[in-house]
Amino acid sequence: MNSNRINQLLDFLKEDPNDAFTLYALATEYRKSDTDKALEYYEVLLNDHPDYLATYYHAANLYLDLEDRDKAEKVFVKGIELAKQQNNSLLLRELQNAYNNFLFDD
Repeated sequence: MNSNRINQLLDFLKEDPNDAFTLYALATEYRKSDTDKALEYYEVLLNDHPDYLATYYHAANLYLDLEDRDKAEKVFVKGIELAKQQNNSLLLRELQNAYNNFLFDD
């Protein structure tokens, strides 16, 4: 965890508490050292910014790491649907591959 980067991101968040990119950056940064904190930020994104597609892959994988397969599957499926709606073939492929691996491991 880079505390300078986190402090800077927290300052950005104070300036604009509803900025999805800053929330995503914080979740990603916390993912390295504090999964509970990362999960908090990912869940804010999933609930308050459901169209922020980049969240879904990382949030689903965090749920898998936390052994919450039900939530991971729901997030993968919702992310795949959103990627199709947004016509984002790159993230659709990433999400679909990760979801297929999830299903195969089951």
